[in-house]
Amino acid sequence: MRGPHNIIRLVRTLATFERTGAIGVVLEAFDAPPRLRFVARVLGWPFKWLGLRGDPALPPATRALTALGPAYIKFGQILSTRPDVVGDELALQLKYLQDKLPPFPVQVAKDMIAAELAMPVDQVFSAFSDPVAAASIAQVHRATLADTGADVAVKVLRPGIEKAFRKDIDAFYFAAGVIEFLSPAARRLRPMDVVTHFDGVVQGELDLRLESAAAGEFAANTADDAGFQVPKPIWNFSGRTVLTMDWAEGMSMSDNVAIDAAGLDRNKLATRVLQLFLQHALRDGYFHADMHQGNLKVAANGDIIAFDFGIMGRLDEYTRRVYAEILFGFIRRDYRRVAEVHFEAGYVPADRDIDEFARALRVVGEPIFGMDATRISMARLLAYLFEVTERFGMETRTELILLQRTMVVVEGVARGLNPQINIWLDARPVVESYIKDNVGPKALLRDLQKTVLVLARFGPKLPRLVEAQLVRQSQPQPVSLKPKFWVPMVWVILGAALALSGVFLGQSL
Repeated sequence: MRGPHNIIRLVRTLATFERTGAIGVVLEAFDAPPRLRFVARVLGWPFKWLGLRGDPALPPATRALTALGPAYIKFGQILSTRPDVVGDELALQLKYLQDKLPPFPVQVAKDMIAAELAMPVDQVFSAFSDPVAAASIAQVHRATLADTGADVAVKVLRPGIEKAFRKDIDAFYFAAGVIEFLSPAARRLRPMDVVTHFDGVVQGELDLRLESAAAGEFAANTADDAGFQVPKPIWNFSGRTVLTMDWAEGMSMSDNVAIDAAGLDRNKLATRVLQLFLQHALRDGYFHADMHQGNLKVAANGDIIAFDFGIMGRLDEYTRRVYAEILFGFIRRDYRRVAEVHFEAGYVPADRDIDEFARALRVVGEPIFGMDATRISMARLLAYLFEVTERFGMETRTELILLQRTMVVVEGVARGLNPQINIWLDARPVVESYIKDNVGPKALLRDLQKTVLVLARFGPKLPRLVEAQLVRQSQPQPVSLKPKFWVPMVWVILGAALALSGVFLGQSL
């Protein structure tokens, strides 16, 4: 499917932005250079008639993105959380994309539920409302369970959403291939891998059974987190296209007027949003990766309620330590250590100058410290950071895409509550706590214990492995200058492992 026909889709994208008047708004919001503005208008104007019309009642950018489809809407949702990048006016317009998209008919939702659960809707729910929220992939209804009388939220996928996403992502693959072919310098950004990663994430979001599992795991991980709630899924009334969960009552995280009227401290809420995200990413290695305002509520008691678990991120233990050390280095303004961590993790090619890289990182970090947060241009910082990655040949790390994207979104949510927030200062306690427990002697002892347990588990197999190796070595072999002292070393390692296990297994780390 990734053929030249996608050229038409990409031309239509540009033509849609031209026809709806969004192209000028977007270029202005991003402060695009004159040359780029000229090229965009020249390429878009001749094909304006090919563009989609969209809903004339909507603002230009929102009109264009909703007309183009769900993948574009997802992109708009991310931008809606960053007024410091796209400007207050455009960010406000794009908030429409979070949960106020046109719903599909209630009867269609009921038919889909009946087909998925193999029973009439009236038999499952004694009450079923009109849509209370509609987003790019699904819409939500409030309902009452017939057997228990409990209020629940019922999420139903949009009809034909899989096909619509497939078309968009197919065009993205084509565009990524064209970029890699025409611009060898852009290959370090691995556009094809990025689209592949996005494709995998979306496919998981289109199966609500996976979201049910994610909600259950996330709820278990965060059960003891003060001021945080996760509605639990109701498995027997959920399936691939339908998800039933506990109802969560609260104000929208974007409704500052309602939050203020409830007497809640928005500054504390902003700090808690940021710190909870970091705790989940660093402590659990499992975090909500779609934390825009449309997926967050504030309960009357001030608790933050998260929902919509279609996009979740995972980090292995090593990556979490690297990420924490990078954050901690920025917090301490130790740019040399930040540079060293990048080199140690292989994020920067070893042939580059570490001192030059540290100096470039200082330019990224220093504007954040000692300055009013409202005066920091995040767009300018991101642009410079992109220049740094290009200059030092850094490749895109697909395993960090969700983490980086979510960090940007969460910061945008926090700034929406408290424009004065400084993410580095609020992140410090969480990162310091993680560093204390996971980087240093305490962590080394835990790592040794795990190594010992693995060696002990394979202990019964070692004699046979060694015997087989000795038999192979007794046979005629080609002349080799490599020493063969490693076989006896297996027994030394095993002995040391067993000795250490007696020490470590008797301790409480």
